[in-house]
Amino acid sequence: MSSEAPKDPAKGSDNQSVPAWQPPRLETQAAVGASPQLEKILNDASGKIIPRSVKGHFDTIRNALVWLTQILFFCLPWIQWNDRQAVLFDLGARKFYLFGMVLWPQDIIYLAVLLIICAYALFLFTAIAGRLFCGYACPQTVYTKIMMWFEQKIEGDRVARIRLNEAPWSLRKFRIKFTKHAVWVLFSLWTGLTFIGYFAPIRELPSDILHFDLGTWQWVWFLMYSAAILSFAGFLRESICRYACPYARFQSVMVDEDTFVVSYDYVRGEPRGPRSKKVDHKAEGKGDCVNCSLCVQVCPTGIDIREGLQYMCIGCGACVDACNEVMDKMGYERDLIRYTSGRAINERSTQDQARKRMFRPRVLIYISLLVIVSLALVWSMAMRDTLKMNIIRDRGLLGREVAGGLIENVYRLQLVNADEAPLTIQISVEGLDGIKIMRADNGRDTVVLPASSTELVPIVVQVPYESGLSNGMHEIQIRADAVEGQDRSAHAKDSSNFYIPK
Repeated sequence: MSSEAPKDPAKGSDNQSVPAWQPPRLETQAAVGASPQLEKILNDASGKIIPRSVKGHFDTIRNALVWLTQILFFCLPWIQWNDRQAVLFDLGARKFYLFGMVLWPQDIIYLAVLLIICAYALFLFTAIAGRLFCGYACPQTVYTKIMMWFEQKIEGDRVARIRLNEAPWSLRKFRIKFTKHAVWVLFSLWTGLTFIGYFAPIRELPSDILHFDLGTWQWVWFLMYSAAILSFAGFLRESICRYACPYARFQSVMVDEDTFVVSYDYVRGEPRGPRSKKVDHKAEGKGDCVNCSLCVQVCPTGIDIREGLQYMCIGCGACVDACNEVMDKMGYERDLIRYTSGRAINERSTQDQARKRMFRPRVLIYISLLVIVSLALVWSMAMRDTLKMNIIRDRGLLGREVAGGLIENVYRLQLVNADEAPLTIQISVEGLDGIKIMRADNGRDTVVLPASSTELVPIVVQVPYESGLSNGMHEIQIRADAVEGQDRSAHAKDSSNFYIPK
């Protein structure tokens, strides 16, 4: 006789406790009416997943976001602004154009702050609604849905695709498969072209590609991005979400009992089982779940949401739409599967009560940090100086005496005009008595900076010898200010040292 202790239905296969809001695991579902049809579907889901199409509220939202994100992605590079591309990350010239703003390498701090904002937003969305980003706006999800739409239009619905896959090869099957893959390849190449269009003038790219005139790195990124779209969205699909996505692995540490996730109301749905619409299922001791398995068939990652919260669930809501269709046909209350919290199901709370618990302390902290950092970024970019200056000393000649009883030092000023209009800059110096400045090339203290340009300006700074200064280094400040009638916010100031020789 085996000495192994019987497993508790409320525990997993390793006999460890499962959170209270989760329903029985898969191995215990035979006791609540798992059908052979469901077992076959779950077994098939371990291979190639062919999800069934579904219509509903959340599918409409997903389609809207697909259109919105792709219209932005494909159209943004074609928009012109001041006779140039409105959004262009010109790595060769080290300039980032964002409509009327020009960012230089010195502005890398803005990228760092933007990444911090994205991280806070990810934490916030996950704490509120789990993998909400994955289900609606993740590029993997969006492009997978687009590829599946092409597949459905060419091969047919789910049943037709399954039959086509199982059918022996014929001219018809080859024609359909070839058409689908040709469309996938063309869409992937178009996406790759658009991607490199953010880093090179997009209006020139089609001609450059046709004439094989792209640069080496342009070819590399064009082909790599196209191949990634084709392989990730066309072939790998749910495998990326299930096995490769790191977010799927650590999201569990950011959710709790009050996080809104796609949940199956096992209290209301169990015990599940088929029945007729004409019978009173409650009198027969059955729950609202008719065990139709549609929630599994429409799932893009092939999971059974009735098993409870799983890291593979991307929160797309497809199972919610499918279940609501069944509930409507059966005349039952909707939202057997819905977005809600584990605490709400376990404590039988209403949706309004569950929503009130969404704004718990850590969510409020995330919101506060997100608002503060976002406002700081907007304020900083709005108030940033359009003129930047770096001082470079002439190390070959620290200081020298010249005619007229003067001591002079030579500097080079690196002036950056981050505006899209030319600037006339006046250069001045302060910090020592009698100090004055002049251009080394023309003797004038003004310089004209073209729009979005960098100029290296040599200057000479002079101090009277009888000023009584001691030998060695003395700190000075060099200023660059826009002249009257121009953008008076364009100014820069930097410190350097003036050397007085012995």
